[in-house]
Amino acid sequence: MSLEKELEKRSGGVCELCGSSEGLSALEVAPSQGSANEAIYVCSTCLSQIQNPDTMDENHFNCLNDSMWSETPAVQVVSYRLLHALGRQDLVDMMYMEEDVKAWADAGLPDENALVYKDANGVTLQAGDTVVITKDLDVKGTGFTAKRGTAVRNIGLVANDDQHIEGRVNGVKIHILTKYLKKA
Repeated sequence: MSLEKELEKRSGGVCELCGSSEGLSALEVAPSQGSANEAIYVCSTCLSQIQNPDTMDENHFNCLNDSMWSETPAVQVVSYRLLHALGRQDLVDMMYMEEDVKAWADAGLPDENALVYKDANGVTLQAGDTVVITKDLDVKGTGFTAKRGTAVRNIGLVANDDQHIEGRVNGVKIHILTKYLKKA
């Protein structure tokens, strides 16, 4: 039996998080080896929000109040991770999971000690993003000014310093303070 068929049978043909029956597909819960025990059946709305955490709608995920009690470990893991991402520590504290399931859930959480790079508007920056300079900046040692509105493509994150990114302006690799940038 295929993975999708197993998940459809287990879920009764509905999303295992919100109960919707539209646009259903399998989602492997990392780390996974591709078995039905390590996957869940989700609707297109849940899937798109899981894959794009910046677009997460807390109202849609009120359904986690129910799915967090699922007997399926993979559903518990995804519910736990989503509740963490939404900052719902009150519900996370209520959850009970076996030790191995809890270890699996924790393995997918972001490192709390990892640096978070944010632009002037508080938007999280990732390596490879494109940003726009928001203020004319004199670039030391080069004799030119990085003008406001200049796009900096394919940025790099400066190790151990969440206040700076690196990128190329006028062909020169420079470090720029994140407070003078906005994500494009």
